[in-house]
Amino acid sequence: MKKIIFTLLCAFSIPAIFAQTDISGTVKDKSGMPITGANILILGSASGTTSDFDGNFSFTSNASGEQTIQVSFIGYSSIEQSINLDGSEITLQFILKEGGNELDEIVLTATSTTRSQKETPLSITSFGAKQLSKTNISSQADVLRSVPGITAEGGGGEVASNIFVRGLPSGGQYQFNPLQIDGMPVLSTFGLNSSAHDVYFRNDIGVKSLEFVRGGSSILYGVGSVAGIINYTSVTGNVKPKSIIRTEVASNSRYKADFLTSGPLGDTDSKTFYALSGFYRYDEGPLKTGLATEGFQLRGNLKHVTDKGSITFSGQFIDDAVQFFLPYPLEGGSRNRPNGNDGQEIFTLQTAAASDISYATPDGIYSSPIEDGVLTKGGYFLTSFKHNFSDDLKLDAKLRYSRYKHQFNLFLDGSGVGGAKVVETQQEYLDARGLSGGSFTLLNGEALPANALLFENRILDRNRPLTELMADFKLTKTAGQHSITLGTFMSRSKAGDFNVITNYLGEYNDRPELVNLSGYTVNGVTNRGTAYTNRNINSNKVAVFIADEIKLDRWNLDFGIRYERASGDIENEGTSSFNVDNTGITNLDNVSWGNGTWTRGHVSADDFAVAIAGLYKVNDNLSVYGNFSRGYFFPELRGTKFDNLGNPNSYDTEKINQAELGVKYGQNKFSATAALYAVNLKDRRSVSFVNNGSGGTTEEVDKQDTKTFGIETTWKYKFTDEFNFNGSFTYQDHEISKSESNPDFEGNELRRQPNIVTAFGLDYDNSKFDGSFVYNYTGKKFSNDSNSIELDGIGLANLNLGYTFPIGENSETLRFGMQIFNLFNDSGVTEGSPRLNNSQTEEEYFVGRPVLPTRVFFNATFNF
Repeated sequence: MKKIIFTLLCAFSIPAIFAQTDISGTVKDKSGMPITGANILILGSASGTTSDFDGNFSFTSNASGEQTIQVSFIGYSSIEQSINLDGSEITLQFILKEGGNELDEIVLTATSTTRSQKETPLSITSFGAKQLSKTNISSQADVLRSVPGITAEGGGGEVASNIFVRGLPSGGQYQFNPLQIDGMPVLSTFGLNSSAHDVYFRNDIGVKSLEFVRGGSSILYGVGSVAGIINYTSVTGNVKPKSIIRTEVASNSRYKADFLTSGPLGDTDSKTFYALSGFYRYDEGPLKTGLATEGFQLRGNLKHVTDKGSITFSGQFIDDAVQFFLPYPLEGGSRNRPNGNDGQEIFTLQTAAASDISYATPDGIYSSPIEDGVLTKGGYFLTSFKHNFSDDLKLDAKLRYSRYKHQFNLFLDGSGVGGAKVVETQQEYLDARGLSGGSFTLLNGEALPANALLFENRILDRNRPLTELMADFKLTKTAGQHSITLGTFMSRSKAGDFNVITNYLGEYNDRPELVNLSGYTVNGVTNRGTAYTNRNINSNKVAVFIADEIKLDRWNLDFGIRYERASGDIENEGTSSFNVDNTGITNLDNVSWGNGTWTRGHVSADDFAVAIAGLYKVNDNLSVYGNFSRGYFFPELRGTKFDNLGNPNSYDTEKINQAELGVKYGQNKFSATAALYAVNLKDRRSVSFVNNGSGGTTEEVDKQDTKTFGIETTWKYKFTDEFNFNGSFTYQDHEISKSESNPDFEGNELRRQPNIVTAFGLDYDNSKFDGSFVYNYTGKKFSNDSNSIELDGIGLANLNLGYTFPIGENSETLRFGMQIFNLFNDSGVTEGSPRLNNSQTEEEYFVGRPVLPTRVFFNATFNF
């Protein structure tokens, strides 16, 4: 019997020994530049690897006989080649061409191993650097608008884009889908203040790729509390030096210069590489207010490659001031841009005249920083370690420290005074405030015509310094068909949230002059320190997760669980009304300001997430997949309320359940995906900041449950290697299933979530001439929970054209390009007034934020 067993063991082990084959080679692009991170895989097996910084790769395969090796990289056409594995060493050379089947592109985000999209049981969208340069006009919304599952509103300008993901209720920004740079979140805690993630980061030409992963195991690998991840990956240097300079001019006096330079640090044998990118720009648009947008950003990294991995030091410094646009009174009914007192069309009621506002307070003279708009100064330093202890045990560790001085100063959308109309005649203005009379004049003393309309508005000045420390560790062990990752995430965040509202009176014109009312205003100011809040918030997060990615012959299975604990310390300053001077004008004698008393509280919560996913490869071209996740969201710390005894209210997590079932198909010229999905959210603290009737705002909180069912499709068809048609279509049916504060909301649609979102594009690129046309459509939606205000659908078209000239002997090029944003000048409204909320009406004037008007860009790009 022992002899029989020994004989069988030998029979099975001898082929296995001789079947092991060493495979090595290089991966380059057509210019000869090495491609780092290309995915090399023996189809139908677990054998494979990725290329290093020199484009080299090597691995050992246990497969035998005739096999197919596939090489793929994001933004390039995949290559497949037949090879015979008989134990003899094989050396291969691959040259990738740009383009390709999107489903063959490798995935870097929300996974512990490199896999193609076709083999990942999640919905994923990825853009390469060239595609990003075509879609990025100025804001994150310009990039994300074409991503399936996302509704992106960029009517506010360059920053604070409102991003809504797959039927989840949100006030916008990035509540359920954090923005990440090189695998680390821009902010680890949402709700320290209301600043969006994109105020701390600007896109530049140093971005290599973008991936958006929605649902499924993204909740494990992100910072927790997420329904998707938006991850940008930065360019890193390699053995071939590369530099890009781009200059740009656009309508409304925009001037911008971008640069990128990368390569080896030292001679060509160096294992240390650098990349440096950044921009400077000056801009008086996209809407002229007399207040300019101006600033710069620098980003860079140093990467040292060792035999066992790499260490990367990267950082950012930003000093940038951006103007931000909120809703303003449009024509009632039509919601078109109105004409002002002078008969000219009103594009904005923001005005540089307000930058001179100052007044006395208990802390001295306060001068409004409204001129700076959204001002961000500071940056981060990130250290990333990748180390291979062995072929089957790998460490990926990141540590980041961030420090920013940040202000978010903006114009609101009316006086907020109860009983006052949004736009008023002079008599209506007097009556609403109980004034007996007075003369209206401009600040230069010129009398205001008797029929001139008035618009009283508010400035909201917000000072928001932020300091944050984050650490992320992942240890991955490969054992046979399993890739098991153990990870942990930790963060410590500290932010200030200082807010002052000041009222002023202006005429109803584009970029209006300030108005004085005798006996009532001083230099146009009607109320000083109308509202004051001052908060300090500390946040701590600790999370641990374990995930297993199992690769079988035709099945890919993912399992994981994450536990996270969050705690916060909140300090709120009390306020009082102070008499600070004697102007003789009653409403200006007192100012609302901090009184030095503090209410302090501590809150904490913990929760867990579970994710399972599976993909079955029907054949090399077709896969079916499904995933389910049970996740959580920590409520915003800034919204914590205190009772009369100074105790904080409950701080319970919000529960998110997601499920998806889909197919992925890709062959030759055509690739497509289709998915059914469901999203359920329980115990959502829906927070609205609405006018309190005296010029300030109050926080209204409604605990809600919501549910969404949807279908999502994407496609890409290549007519030729140079010309393709691509697009996506999403339909979602969503509703509020529970409302504690108002049961009448139950059954209503979610505010600001459309039922239909679609995009399609035509792309042509033959290396000399390139052009793209992209059309994005966002369907009808309601601006509030009561569904009393419906906003029409919006279609935005963007055009991009370019021609590239060779100008040197070493593949240097010069490209002249033109981009047109909102080609057909659509005038849709992205949102109603958030401060009017459910009291928004369709009267003579409707408060809304229209999409930005047509804008033309011209640029020249040097590659050398």
